[in-house]
Amino acid sequence: MTNEKLISFDLRADFGFFKKPEHNDGILLSYNMLHKPALLGILGAIAGMEGYQKKGELPAYYRKLRDMLVGIQPLDHENGHFRKTTVKYSNTVGYANEDGPLLVEETMVIQPAYRCYLLLDLSNPDHQMLYDQLASGNATFIPYMGKNEYQAWIDGNITVYRHQPVQPPESYNITSLFIKSSAIQVPESIPYGSFCYFEELPIGFNEELMQYKLSNFAFTTWSLNPDQPIPGLYQLTSEETEQQIIQLF
Repeated sequence: MTNEKLISFDLRADFGFFKKPEHNDGILLSYNMLHKPALLGILGAIAGMEGYQKKGELPAYYRKLRDMLVGIQPLDHENGHFRKTTVKYSNTVGYANEDGPLLVEETMVIQPAYRCYLLLDLSNPDHQMLYDQLASGNATFIPYMGKNEYQAWIDGNITVYRHQPVQPPESYNITSLFIKSSAIQVPESIPYGSFCYFEELPIGFNEELMQYKLSNFAFTTWSLNPDQPIPGLYQLTSEETEQQIIQLF
């Protein structure tokens, strides 16, 4: 497709909170990784698209961008993990305090950073608008990592890649998160210091129930077996980076 453009940008924040649906002993929990619905919210803010307006209705940015393929690669992590802590605060919203002060405790992700890959169709006006904003370093609304208090920023310029779908014929590495549909085959020899990280993450919404749709993701430095095919793989090359393989989903 001549109008296709695959780009990446680095997204950083001092803190992040990607709320999980479940609690743990009253603590609001956060996903460790940026997930696709949260990324689409950030992109919607950058492009100036409307957010949630009505209960039970998906926001405009999600409806416009949900079919766009994305990839996510954590940066500056510790074997796939970001440091976390918990914070307590009083919820000062009026309706939350009808029976007295409400003390909230939640997980905070410290210095989250991700390289975000987007496969854009520049014949789509929404994709073109998003590309123009990212390329110029502008944002209509302030992007944030899950909460208004946790402002995010783009670190550096976007990177444009030459790309092609690939199914490697020999062992290979994936530099991004990828959806794990079956057990990962453990290499015969696991290099010292290597790791394999797993997390169940949202990939979209069940529009009838208005709940997250979840998939099992992996992120690893292990070499993967070509006999275990993984869909959505792309080989990328650019002037700034070495050849690499990522998954878009």
